Amino acid sequence: MPETQHKVLPAPVYWAQRSNLVYIKIGVEDVKSPDIKVEKDKIYYKGVGTGSKQEYEANLELFDEINTEDSKYIVRDRGTEFVLIKAKEGPFWKRLLKTQQKFHWLKIDFNKWKDEDDSEDEASGPGGVGGGGGGDFEEMMRQMGGLGGMGGAGMPDLGDLDDKEEGGADSDDEELPELEDK
Repeated sequence: MPETQHKVLPAPVYWAQRSNLVYIKIGVEDVKSPDIKVEKDKIYYKGVGTGSKQEYEANLELFDEINTEDSKYIVRDRGTEFVLIKAKEGPFWKRLLKTQQKFHWLKIDFNKWKDEDDSEDEASGPGGVGGGGGGDFEEMMRQMGGLGGMGGAGMPDLGDLDDKEEGGADSDDEELPELEDK
């Protein structure tokens, strides 16, 4: 049987930004030794997912220039993550790429996204590769008292209330009446 030629697929790309940096995640899992090139206005990525044996590629012409010396990336099991330092700190980029064309493989990384007008105090939280820059759902739930019985943000911890405190047993504990035959 002749060997079929496999097609190189566009790698799924997720991105978010701050005034001084851009987060990019290439969502291809279990890639061993991908080909990655970081230039002042381009990112090139090519790799084969070991599970699917499918080849993926991304060639990103960035909206503006980055500082290649300070920018970093790390290859993880769940994808490759980049923290790109913008060459000029300032207003947010209008988009990630130079082109205005929309691509199905390019999406916002809502785990890291912050609006330009969001407080800088929040953005200075734990960041870095894999960090959320302070947008941590688990921390928010702790503050609201929704995790581990922890109270917080003025909300009481309800885990120590006595069920019989309000005058008797819970209505779920009552005996059910017998069924009637018809």
